[in-house]
Amino acid sequence: MPASRTGRPPVPRAARRPAGSRPPRNNPVRVLHLRVRRAWDRPLTAYYLILGGSLLITVLGLVMVYSASQITALQMALPGSFFFRKQFLAASIGAGLLLIASRMPVKLHRALAYPILAGAVFLMALVQVPGIGVAVNGNQNWISLGGSFQIQPSEFGKLALVLWGADLIARKQDKKLLAQWKHMLVPLVPVAFLLLGLIMLGGDMGTAIILTAILFGLLWLAGAPTRLFVGVLSIAATIGVILIKTSPNRMARLSCIGATEPQSGPVDCWQAVHGIYALASGGIFGSGLGASVEKWGQLPEAHTDFIFAVTGEELGLAGTLSVLALFAALGYAGIRVAGRTEDPFVRYAAGGVTTWIVAQAVINIGAVLGLLPIAGVPLPLFSYGGSALLPTMFAIGLLIAFARDEPAARAALAMRQPRFGRKRAGGPVPDRGPRRWNTMRRRASAARSSGER
Repeated sequence: MPASRTGRPPVPRAARRPAGSRPPRNNPVRVLHLRVRRAWDRPLTAYYLILGGSLLITVLGLVMVYSASQITALQMALPGSFFFRKQFLAASIGAGLLLIASRMPVKLHRALAYPILAGAVFLMALVQVPGIGVAVNGNQNWISLGGSFQIQPSEFGKLALVLWGADLIARKQDKKLLAQWKHMLVPLVPVAFLLLGLIMLGGDMGTAIILTAILFGLLWLAGAPTRLFVGVLSIAATIGVILIKTSPNRMARLSCIGATEPQSGPVDCWQAVHGIYALASGGIFGSGLGASVEKWGQLPEAHTDFIFAVTGEELGLAGTLSVLALFAALGYAGIRVAGRTEDPFVRYAAGGVTTWIVAQAVINIGAVLGLLPIAGVPLPLFSYGGSALLPTMFAIGLLIAFARDEPAARAALAMRQPRFGRKRAGGPVPDRGPRRWNTMRRRASAARSSGER
């Protein structure tokens, strides 16, 4: 190695990297991935996903209820917008419930658990009283409120089980009682079976399945041992098999899974097959809003249980995938809220609500696709039905309140508040020109609890 002019030994230089082996500085895929990941990890992501996703599902549901129910209303000698107006009224009331639930503190939610449970049990028992309960499609699970308005108390039983079960398990966790199996099961499982029995007296198997899913979701979140979980699941499965075997109607629904012809032997699979016809005729982008053919008397319950089929026919694969994406985003946001909180009640309540909405959406969509038996449950926030919409929107308000209650989310929301009208310590502040909104971008250099904007 030759000596340098200064007499010092030369500093060895690193070998130059060939020009072809240099990684691209501005890889668009990597930049996009980093931006999406950064936005996904922000404190308010779950809050915006729950709020935006639920509102989009509800608004799209209103549009599809109006489109799918017009023919049914005209066949009943009613105005074409009859069902839409009732659904819009229920959505307006539900929006108020959502706003109230999203602003209520967690302590008040826990205080409402027992009154809601007692009210749900009372109404579900009142359904079986002759002269008060009303039978619809063979299931006596309704109470007439006068005129064309009816209420289904079993829908409020889902909300009651979520709130009461979350409060019960959270209190037992605080007392360190969940390690004992009797405290894990009692009184959660007996009360859940009481609700299931009242529902099954009316013959509503679909709502009973959703309630069972909520029960298992709460037990799983509470950390139930595998043997205990399998034991309860075996008992529920045995009872379910007995109820299905003893009912010709339920056996017929089970026989229609995957049917391609309306008359599969002695079983009439008209509804299941025409739901597949509606989805198949939609194509990629659908036949156009309001242009469904199956809703003209071919597809029963087009605006309630099978509204997803009409959506596929009119909006095509793009529309159905959009609905699935919204429900997936809602489910992810609920899981994120349940996983990031340190409050046991918030964890169990958020997990119970997420289990409720996702399980009901999977059962409804699976029945329309012919992958599951027709259970008669509506698509949450989407199908026609005020009794199902009101408790679901209140439950969405719960998730919004929990998402806002995260420490990082509270700090982010506080930084987004305007400065107008705020008093400052230390006397009046000199005029520095027009005031600005205290946005998160301008406060980026401030201390953050989560390290995120």
